[in-house]
Amino acid sequence: MIEFPIEMLHRFCPMHVVLDRTGHIVQAGPTLHKIGGDNLDGKRFLELFEIYRPRSVLGMSDLLNSQGRKLHLRLRSGIRTPLKGVLSGDGRGGAVINLSFGIAVIDAVRDYGLTSTDFAPTDLAVEMLYLVEAKSAAMDASLNLNTRLQGAMVAAEKRAFTDTLTGLHNRRAVDQVLDRLCRSGQPFSIMHIDLDFFKQVNDTMGHAAGDHVLKVVSRSMADTSRKDDTTARVGGDEFVIIYNTLVNRDRLSDLAGHLISRIEHPIPFEDRECNVSASIGIFCSEGGEQDPAKVMEQADIALYAAKHAGRAQYCFFEDQDDVSAAENTTAIAGE
Repeated sequence: MIEFPIEMLHRFCPMHVVLDRTGHIVQAGPTLHKIGGDNLDGKRFLELFEIYRPRSVLGMSDLLNSQGRKLHLRLRSGIRTPLKGVLSGDGRGGAVINLSFGIAVIDAVRDYGLTSTDFAPTDLAVEMLYLVEAKSAAMDASLNLNTRLQGAMVAAEKRAFTDTLTGLHNRRAVDQVLDRLCRSGQPFSIMHIDLDFFKQVNDTMGHAAGDHVLKVVSRSMADTSRKDDTTARVGGDEFVIIYNTLVNRDRLSDLAGHLISRIEHPIPFEDRECNVSASIGIFCSEGGEQDPAKVMEQADIALYAAKHAGRAQYCFFEDQDDVSAAENTTAIAGE
């Protein structure tokens, strides 16, 4: 029988084990030492490894009889990663067994900290490791890309529903919220607000002053709404506040009066002051399915009733067929 130098076996079969005729380990490859411990030499192979297929292997003679058959085995202690093996007798009662991880190679690399140097250069496991690494890198890249895309989609959706000047919601957001509330049948109220004398500010002081006024007024409106409410700029100087579940007229009257009072405070711009006020139309939905377009129309009717009554006032909608029936509940700071 030709005997191969130990270095050659280590290079081509880094997971080999050489057994003497009693079944004790004479030498073992470097990778096998890495997974089974440094002191393998002199130990009985079957005391270290459990052969669970074929189950009839109980001693050295049984091992020799299994020559040419695939052995399924694992360490009896420590990490019990499944191994595959094939045995070849040396003609003198001993044997050489070459082991591999089979499809468990990925787990073994993780469990034992193995690298490509722990495998024979021709071992397909090395190719599998490269594929796994490439797949992992591709999955990480895909995950990062998906995260960025989701972030971009969220940002784009937010921009689509946001007024760029004031940072409030826009008409599209109002349409979406109003459609949901009308279909749900839950109670809500809507304020349609129009700034009085805003055109004079733009005409006499310029659009920069007008933009400044819109931003200041927007902050006042945001302050009168809650987290679950929707505050939006729906036109040049038109705003909408949707109060979720709030239909109490006394509370809405307080909010409208407070909002008109705040908006009437002079707004400094450079070395001058901007003076505007607000007219507000209020519609309350006590529940039941509503038509969003009709809801906005009814809020508009109340708004124009407030303007007709002298501006700087608020009105509740009462009867869509009779504008004059919109109740002027208060007259606040008339011109």
